[in-house]
Amino acid sequence: MSNADFKELLSKYLNDSLSADELHELLDHLRKHENTEDLQTAIQQALDDNIYKDLSDKSRTDLIFSRIMQQARDEEDMPEAGVIPMSSASGSGGSSAGGSAGSRTQPPMIGHSPQQRSSKHWRWVAAAAALLAIIAGVYLIKNPQPRNIVSISKLPPASNDVAPGRNKAILQLGDSSSIVLDDSETGMLAQQGGTKILKLSNGQLSYRPSRGGSHETLYNIISTPRGGQYQVILPDGSKVWLNAASSLRFPTAFTGKERSVMLTGEAYFDIAPNKNMPFKVQAGDTKVEVLGTHFNIMAYENEDRVNTTLLDGSIRVSGQSGEGLKLSPGQQATLHTRSGAITTHEVDTESVVAWKNGNFQFDGNDVQNLMRQLERWYDVDVHYAGKTPEGHYSGTVGRDKSLLKVLRIFEEEGDLKFKIEGKNLTVL
Repeated sequence: MSNADFKELLSKYLNDSLSADELHELLDHLRKHENTEDLQTAIQQALDDNIYKDLSDKSRTDLIFSRIMQQARDEEDMPEAGVIPMSSASGSGGSSAGGSAGSRTQPPMIGHSPQQRSSKHWRWVAAAAALLAIIAGVYLIKNPQPRNIVSISKLPPASNDVAPGRNKAILQLGDSSSIVLDDSETGMLAQQGGTKILKLSNGQLSYRPSRGGSHETLYNIISTPRGGQYQVILPDGSKVWLNAASSLRFPTAFTGKERSVMLTGEAYFDIAPNKNMPFKVQAGDTKVEVLGTHFNIMAYENEDRVNTTLLDGSIRVSGQSGEGLKLSPGQQATLHTRSGAITTHEVDTESVVAWKNGNFQFDGNDVQNLMRQLERWYDVDVHYAGKTPEGHYSGTVGRDKSLLKVLRIFEEEGDLKFKIEGKNLTVL
């Protein structure tokens, strides 16, 4: 289907002039289409051209949501050819719910067994809700297993909400003095040996060689707290994005035969090429050697593995044994910290670096892994009341949302609920 055809069908859908066959065609295209950015663009254009154009985003979403649910109630006899299957193309079951994260209207409960209501009815709800999810610009968490999924209905009041993380970090200089970067003004912050340290107008930290000063090589450490992230441009022009609860130790000038840094936590690297001076990263027991490339390292102390993912170029990853493995773009090397073994496999690189691009992206993560990510980004402590919930979750959620909004988007299994008290998040 061409973009023009899709836009026409979508416009008809929003204006109540879509036939049953056209509805089947629209939803079938939505189910198969993987480029959500194109879909969002087309949907936005259609919204701007129809009866919703004068409404606010929230009012528009609420109206569309109401219409979808009304159609769901009226379309018990909708032909099955016009619905999105409850299971994915790969054969694993799944369910999804749609709705605006901030809407007062709760998302539909769509994960119950078809025997509980008409199979056609529930499949129609799933299809319509999937379309609403794209319209609302929200990607909801979904359980890849065909289990009893219910929408979160009782969460703490907004007064207990936690704001998302932001750009903040502390820079420790060679003399052990510190600079709080998020409170610093734009401009020159310090001189370290023959290098000037600047805070740029976009908030980045930049190291630039200067003619004055000594030639002494000093070491700096930039650290992000939980709920923080930061970007630094190293003396050689390499760029590093630090995720929350991470730190990078590096020299204020690269000299000698190699460029070496030490990482804890997670960072994305964009390395300036220099064939005569390879770049090396030490992250726990993992060593990464590169010449010029883009890669991501996840090396948090509370994770049982260190993941090094190559986006392009070429890197060599080694562990305690010193034996190195060369990665190709799209591959991830995993150092299992307990055994010291290294394995490699193909991964979705967009999922790996989603944090850098402003998203949480879960790909079959268990609840504990999910909660550790929330701990780091929202600076909360997660507790479990009772047995740790089972199940694995996939989906994408923007990291710019407050914690309460993220929890509202999550779909939980069984009786799982959340409780927020200050900086404590309890999974019930």
